[in-house]
Amino acid sequence: MENIVVVGSINMDFVCYIRKLPLPGETVQSYKTETKSGGKGANQAVAAALSGGKVTLVGAVGNDFYSRDIVSGLKSFQVNTDRILWKDSDIGTAFIAVDESGQNSIVLSEGANGCLTVEDLVILPELFAESSVLLVQNEIPWNCTRFALEAAKQQGIQTYVNPAPALAIPEEVFPLIDVLILNESEAEYITSVKLNEDLSNVKQAASQILASGVREVIVTLGENGSFYMNKEEEVIFTPAFSVNTVDTTAAGDTFIGSLIVARQQGLAIRDALQQASAASAIAVSRAGAQESIPTADEVHLFLNNNKAGN
Repeated sequence: MENIVVVGSINMDFVCYIRKLPLPGETVQSYKTETKSGGKGANQAVAAALSGGKVTLVGAVGNDFYSRDIVSGLKSFQVNTDRILWKDSDIGTAFIAVDESGQNSIVLSEGANGCLTVEDLVILPELFAESSVLLVQNEIPWNCTRFALEAAKQQGIQTYVNPAPALAIPEEVFPLIDVLILNESEAEYITSVKLNEDLSNVKQAASQILASGVREVIVTLGENGSFYMNKEEEVIFTPAFSVNTVDTTAAGDTFIGSLIVARQQGLAIRDALQQASAASAIAVSRAGAQESIPTADEVHLFLNNNKAGN
């Protein structure tokens, strides 16, 4: 299997478990607080590696003890960390509140992630020589993300983009994206299409994105599953698996990593979506970010024992 190159963020997550998310101006008590490795780039790299992918993570960490622990943890998940840069900064951080229903609210502080530069990414063509996929998000400087996409396209590498947190994407960048994977709020931000409660207009949002030059769009819909559409107007709705939700923090990251590896392994898009949905379901039934991500064996066992929507 060819390499998956993930260019993205690496964070330390500070997670507070609370009864309910606070209203503006409200103070609530946390009944448990934990520190965990996170960052969308790192989470998605771990998800792909645990799914059986060969993954190289390109990103930046700081000069603090958190960074050393995080890089060591990534290595334990079989993620290649040789291209992680050490910056004179603190590690990027995420402050996460998780309520009793498993929903979360997240505040990011970029730290070392914001120190990544285009000059740091000149090694990408070398990495792409043995790679088939580039995966990026929006937790590093935008000029770095754009450079990575342009470099990948120049070498014919398939590009996956998870535009989280949501940022305006310039018109000329959309054609650089093969697969755009985003959630409901990100789809609304990028398209200005307000999704109906019954999701009857999710196809309208997807069509608008495809018309911009993207080849495939996947909108993840939480407990409602996911919506897929491509340039040929093939539409696939994949229902979610019914599980007890504990923490949704890494659900989307798990979905993305699992999906990419499933497609690399030759699964048809319908089967790859189901496998990604199963991986995400397992992740939300566990606490934490990287700790919640399942292995390929766990996903296959889950699929043997469950049917989507049940």
